[in-house]
Amino acid sequence: MPQRRRSGGTANVLFDLGFADAGELYAKTVLAMKLNAILDVRAMSQAQAAALLGMPQPKISAIRNYKLQGISLERLMHALTGLGQHVRIVVKPCKTGVQPRIDVAA
Repeated sequence: MPQRRRSGGTANVLFDLGFADAGELYAKTVLAMKLNAILDVRAMSQAQAAALLGMPQPKISAIRNYKLQGISLERLMHALTGLGQHVRIVVKPCKTGVQPRIDVAA
């Protein structure tokens, strides 16, 4: 469960909106934002990105438009490595009194 902010909401607006998979959808969104930023900087078309990443063009279109329901976290991470990015997953104990959570930074 996301940590509470002082204002009464959470740090995850998707959770606040009632999405059952808010944590996963947030993680996908962060990864898609990074992927889209790289594609923008490289001025790659969806067809070029699809060929480079070994994905069908409609999947690239879905990522570009943040329609991430049918796209796995694993697929997004592999796409980022295909674009020369290092993806690191770190698991560590949570401090006493702190709610366990999933953080994604890109």
